[in-house]
Amino acid sequence: MSYELKKKRAVSGIQPLNAETVLLINRFLSYLTVERGLSKNTVESYRLDLKGFLGYLAEKIEQKSGRSEAENSLLVTRYSLLPFTRQEIVNYMGKLKDDKYSAASVCRFISSVKGFCRFLIIEKLIAEDPSENLKMPKQWERLPKALSIEDIKKLLSHEPATMSRRLFIRDSAMLELLYSSGLRVSEVVSIKINDLNFEGGFLRVMGKGSKERVVPMNQRAIEKIKKYLHELRPDLLKNKQSPYLFLTGRGTPMTRQRFWQALKKFGIAAGVKLSPHSVRHSFATHLLEGGADLRSVQKMLGHADISTTQIYTKVTGDRIRKVYLEHHPRAK
Repeated sequence: MSYELKKKRAVSGIQPLNAETVLLINRFLSYLTVERGLSKNTVESYRLDLKGFLGYLAEKIEQKSGRSEAENSLLVTRYSLLPFTRQEIVNYMGKLKDDKYSAASVCRFISSVKGFCRFLIIEKLIAEDPSENLKMPKQWERLPKALSIEDIKKLLSHEPATMSRRLFIRDSAMLELLYSSGLRVSEVVSIKINDLNFEGGFLRVMGKGSKERVVPMNQRAIEKIKKYLHELRPDLLKNKQSPYLFLTGRGTPMTRQRFWQALKKFGIAAGVKLSPHSVRHSFATHLLEGGADLRSVQKMLGHADISTTQIYTKVTGDRIRKVYLEHHPRAK
């Protein structure tokens, strides 16, 4: 089950928030969108995190008061959930862990509550930051799953038997670019024609938080994109205009959901098990295994914090150890 779906289910049964608290959350989300420039998906994740956390606090207030829900609505007045404490944040993190949320999901919540606390300080609604120095849980238990180089070759060299040859040209180009440049799915579907520089061998990408970066493309990706541009895209447009590179069968901009459907179908046909992020994980893992330095990989992936990129060094370390144990004469 996805993090987003779990959060939607989790918050569906929590203590209802009063109108003033909902208004405060909406002000924060507007701040994230307008001033921070965060994506719609990121803002929605923040909303779910805060709705769950503040609903948890409201429920605790009701339990302590011993009042009915109707009586408690009189108690929970303007911003009465503020200020909350560091211990309350930690308690909620414990609840997420008890509810079997992954370390990655808890990390996402910590990022959300830290951002919310910074906003509250800016708005002078709290004087001290209760989220200061909160530590992220270790995520080694859930390492990125990368495909082997053999599986990548099998995937990218696949020729369709039963798949639509027409859309195969597009899907093959998307996959080749995904692995060539280590992009997020959301970044692939957002690429515009004028973001491409075939002569220089790179493209411009708009990543998380509307942060722009330039990433390289290999020659195979360039050739497949050119083939798609010449042989399929004009037919998909049907005399319409679109700035976006990849289009659906109806000529509309490709979505993350449609991309994942195409990716899954492609993987099944090629006999390779895929996830929405496995190709990007493979890009990072294979670069590090090939000797690339961590800082360069961080820049290509668009990670704000190098600690996120360092997770991949654990994956490559495990693989190196496996090879050592299998082949060193004194390791057996």
